[in-house]
Amino acid sequence: MQTWRLQEITYKLVKESRYDVAVLPIGSTEPHNLHMPYGTDAITVTAVADRACERASQAGGRVILLPTIPYGVNTNLLEFPLTISVTLKALSGVLTEIVHSLDHHGIRKLILLNGHGGNECKAFLRDIHGQTGVFITAVDWWKIPNDIRREVFEEDGDHADEMETSVGLYLFPDLVHPEDADAGTVRSTRFDGINAGWAAITRPWHLLTTNSGVGDPRKGTREKGERFVEVAVDRLARFITELSNAEMDGTFPY
Repeated sequence: MQTWRLQEITYKLVKESRYDVAVLPIGSTEPHNLHMPYGTDAITVTAVADRACERASQAGGRVILLPTIPYGVNTNLLEFPLTISVTLKALSGVLTEIVHSLDHHGIRKLILLNGHGGNECKAFLRDIHGQTGVFITAVDWWKIPNDIRREVFEEDGDHADEMETSVGLYLFPDLVHPEDADAGTVRSTRFDGINAGWAAITRPWHLLTTNSGVGDPRKGTREKGERFVEVAVDRLARFITELSNAEMDGTFPY
């Protein structure tokens, strides 16, 4: 039993404890090239959250880790078999109910730890602003160590690429099969503005990709994944601890 994991602890322990911060991991269920599991986003964000909550607890942070939401917004991957998608409205509805539950129980600080690029958590923050006494912050875990990304990884990509493969080789190597990976090549559109990035579209991934991968994963290593993840975990743990210790006064969070 790990005392920061709500899914594992008993009512006896909860009654005896005080929690200032809740962490809610959010993943997705979708293919990740040919070599990574459908649950990659949920497995990864859960592992990052768990390690960060452990370190924050050891540093005196009063944190509780909520069970992971395993589904996300995946409408543009639905042409791949067994992709499970929920709408942004449905996801926001679940998040709203969770926030109200936390508010009811006196937990006033929440970190939405996102593991999937399709989950627009910032839009949810705008929608719920002013409707609750809970301070909510959204964190895309893979952006935490953005400043070292180019130092660690050689190839660009954004789905089952070198970075995600390296992270998987570090956190859940038994579920990653690099020998099955394709090169993660993608097609360009017909339009310069979209290819340059200043015109945005929702990408239909069955047309964009070969096997759902974006970016070459073949240079991924466990060592690269460890360096990237450990920076993210350390920074997140410090943030959790600082948030736990912060007084919610009249000018909070400023």
